[in-house]
Amino acid sequence: MGAENGQKSLLERVEMPEIPMEVAREFALLEQRFIRAETERLRRSTVENRPLWEKRSEIISKVQDDFWVRVLSHAPAEIDEYIQHSDAAVLGSALKDLTVERFEVDEKGNGEPRSLRFTFVFRTGEENPFFENEKLVKEFYWRKKITKTPKGKRRTWEGLVSEPVRINWKEGMDLTKGLLDAACDLAEAEKKGGDRTKLPEFEKLAKKMEELEAAAMEDNEEDEEDFPTPSGTSFFGFFGYRGNVVSAEESKEANKEDDERFEKALKGEKFDDEADDDDEEDDEEDSFDEIEIFPDGEDLAIALAEDLWPNAHKYYGQSFEIGDDYSDFDEDELEDEEDEEDNSRPRKKAKV
Repeated sequence: MGAENGQKSLLERVEMPEIPMEVAREFALLEQRFIRAETERLRRSTVENRPLWEKRSEIISKVQDDFWVRVLSHAPAEIDEYIQHSDAAVLGSALKDLTVERFEVDEKGNGEPRSLRFTFVFRTGEENPFFENEKLVKEFYWRKKITKTPKGKRRTWEGLVSEPVRINWKEGMDLTKGLLDAACDLAEAEKKGGDRTKLPEFEKLAKKMEELEAAAMEDNEEDEEDFPTPSGTSFFGFFGYRGNVVSAEESKEANKEDDERFEKALKGEKFDDEADDDDEEDDEEDSFDEIEIFPDGEDLAIALAEDLWPNAHKYYGQSFEIGDDYSDFDEDELEDEEDEEDNSRPRKKAKV
């Protein structure tokens, strides 16, 4: 009967629940307080734990030859699912060391603790038939960006941003099939200025991504060398992740604006200009999605930093448990497999 008077029926109200506006505001403010408290805790623990990580590194140096092979063979699913057979051949035979640093936090505990630096150290020369680099250093900066939607609503983006890192692959060994080089070329071209979408490097990268995606769909059932990963490419595509383009200055201004807004909210001031999830995305974000070669880069970075790295010594210990096997990354097994294949190709990861 209420529906006839232009009001929602009881059924409609039950099926379309809405959080009361005031409660939504209170939850949003509480969530901000949780995030800020957790960030401060991480900032303090970063400084407190540095001597412990240094001590652990000393211990690892005694068993460095197979430490990271064993650790990666017991990596959690959130990481292992990104490692293809060919990636395992590289990591299992050439990786010497891995460090993770929250490098923007100084000795006094000031700085952004969510920024991360990954340093992968590899064997060189004949011991690494895959690429020339001795070190691959990938830095992720936690940045914030505030924009306005076409409707004038306030939209906040926050997350990890990074620059592509070029790998000097040896002939025929590029596991990213040219994607990483194309991503690096575009990033370098962008620094010269101009509209990203009008650069020839943008078109080249977008086209290569389309071609590889189409080829993967056609060859998926027949490909015995590698299996599909959530990223759609090699683990080494991780070095091409960008996330967004947000300068340090832009992020600093956004944080200042957010801090002032947070203080006002604590005093009871109300804001109704936040964009909804279904509001239009801006063209910048749309164009960036087209050339992100490793969309899950932030997720993988966080998994490496918050799980694999701090628990590496535990995973190492697990590899010695009775009945366990770390042959996923066993170099001898990889060399013995499928002798009939071309020896110039990276070997498979031997799944247990």
